[in-house]
Amino acid sequence: MYFSSLFLFWFSYHGSLVVLHHISTKKNPIPQRIVHGTTIEIHRNIFPSIILMLIDIPSFALSSHYYKSYWTSIVSECASSRGWASTLPYEYWDYKSSIGQSLTFGSYTIQEDDQELGQSHLLEVDNRVVLPAKSPICFIVTSDDVSHSWVVPSLGIKCNVIPSHLNQTSIMEYDQCSEIRGNNHEFIPIIVEVLPMKDNGYRVFSQYIPQSPNKQQ
Repeated sequence: MYFSSLFLFWFSYHGSLVVLHHISTKKNPIPQRIVHGTTIEIHRNIFPSIILMLIDIPSFALSSHYYKSYWTSIVSECASSRGWASTLPYEYWDYKSSIGQSLTFGSYTIQEDDQELGQSHLLEVDNRVVLPAKSPICFIVTSDDVSHSWVVPSLGIKCNVIPSHLNQTSIMEYDQCSEIRGNNHEFIPIIVEVLPMKDNGYRVFSQYIPQSPNKQQ
């Protein structure tokens, strides 16, 4: 990027000198060749395009390298929500079971009659989202019915969940879906729990894998 900027400065500087030389009345008293020259007009359009392409190539490569290097220890999640039920399905793409399937579970709202002492009203779920501590996290969210919102303001996260779109955002916190689209839709709770990396895998597998077939149904 530094060399591209240096080349652009050098090219612009020398191009300005050439233009000043040709518009001089002593060197070029009849300026028709410069004012109406087809060749210079073609060069004027082609060379800036080439310069922009030379700047774009390292920029795109740098952006791609940034995402690949930063999300090396990623734990991806997909919250595909359904508006007709007070639940948010989650999927851990980086965690595989013994048969090679990614871990999928539902995070269902615990009704008031089933809540235990100390649990938060309208904010408690049966399965919390468990994330590794001190590790970069990437959330990829989508919806299969209506628009939702995966939002945890205390973490500075608010990501719109739109059907047929994949939105990405980059950890124990409580909040709710902020879209009102149906029965109990405004009371879809979201709980995220962050654990040390060494405990996260054991906690996730031991808690969800035996129950995952039932939760998916």
